[in-house]
Amino acid sequence: MRILAYRFSAFGDVAMTVPVFREFLEQNPEVEIVMVSRSNFKALYAGIPNVIFKGIDLDDYKGFLGLRRLSKELLKEFRPDYITDLHDVIRTKILDKIYARKGLKVFKINKGKEEKEELTDVWNLNKKQLKSTVERYADVFRDMGFTVELSHQLRPISDKKSGIGFAPFAQHKGKMLPLEKSFELIKILAEKHTIYFFGGGKKEIETLESWVKQIPNTQSLAGKLNLSEELNRISQLEVMISMDSANMHLASIVGTRCVSIWGSTHPYAGFLGFGQSEDDVVQINDLTCRPCSVFGDKECYRGDWACLEEIHVQQIIDKI
Repeated sequence: MRILAYRFSAFGDVAMTVPVFREFLEQNPEVEIVMVSRSNFKALYAGIPNVIFKGIDLDDYKGFLGLRRLSKELLKEFRPDYITDLHDVIRTKILDKIYARKGLKVFKINKGKEEKEELTDVWNLNKKQLKSTVERYADVFRDMGFTVELSHQLRPISDKKSGIGFAPFAQHKGKMLPLEKSFELIKILAEKHTIYFFGGGKKEIETLESWVKQIPNTQSLAGKLNLSEELNRISQLEVMISMDSANMHLASIVGTRCVSIWGSTHPYAGFLGFGQSEDDVVQINDLTCRPCSVFGDKECYRGDWACLEEIHVQQIIDKI
């Protein structure tokens, strides 16, 4: 039995499929998953038996004709029994229709868009926990008739643990602790612990290198490791400190505890890392406007970013 799955989106969303695939395939060893995603995500799936990773460059398959060509190539190379759309956006909807017309059964994720819109309505005072994204992924396989019971437990892959990882950046302002607070946090933590910085992109690398010069007992790994090396390094940390961003999900993949910092987003939307504890979440609980965004990409309607500005460094230190 071979399932063709695809998700082309942000790094963190793709990373969240990994623990689901691992546990689904352990429980259903007769199944093989072909995962189609961006080429640079390949290392995420290393070491999972029965996963074939197919990396593509989306620029090679632009428009309807490009997607039709992609659908034919995948069909010819892998001959799947089922199709799973773990993304449900225009691009994947087109692929779904092409495969459905060829007589293949297509199953897709229910992202809960309406629930999430209601959750992020700042006037909604009755906010509640939605289904986690990893369970939404698992539901796709359940819809096919498979049994999947997710453990929601971390699995450490290294027993040698030392140092604290810190990833101070996120794609959007609404997810990111102000840098001056991050700097203050690291100055305090580095008095007792070795701190390893994670990040990417020219500006982030420059910022972290300047911090290393100013704060003893710190080391920047930003821009120095490939994904496989980064996962290995995170697996050896005592704890990772991350925003609601990809590094939290990388920590989950390798079984490392993560203290996560949340601003305009909220674990209620279902994006807490697999196996991570709600006790390790740092957030301002008494702001009725939170969460105002699923992805942290909206401007603050209050204008003061209280969800991040009101977080005290000591709250994070207390979790460590």
